[in-house]
Amino acid sequence: MKKIVLVVLVALVGFVAQAQEKKNKNAKYVTEVNGNCGLCQKRIQKAALAVEGVKSAVWDIDSHQLTLILNEEKCSPLAVKKAIAKVGHDTDEVKATKEDYDKLHMCCLYERKE
Repeated sequence: MKKIVLVVLVALVGFVAQAQEKKNKNAKYVTEVNGNCGLCQKRIQKAALAVEGVKSAVWDIDSHQLTLILNEEKCSPLAVKKAIAKVGHDTDEVKATKEDYDKLHMCCLYERKE
């Protein structure tokens, strides 16, 4: 009888310990995004946050650095970069099309790198 109680107790402790193990699916990424002003900042952050799985997106005007926190099971940094390029902003990996770039407000037209 003591053996049965001991086995059940060990099994319950094992299940409880496993249930409390939390896997961190969120990751932090920093990438460069071209832009100039506060309008660019709003557009870039809005495009990034529209991608499912992005928890946080903060673009710094001075450094042109976009800091992302995203769920790696739901999206990738490349998916976010494609969404940002679609609204007219070049990233380090994905360039906006000329048509998307030309839709930007005059103050948002940055010097493009070839």
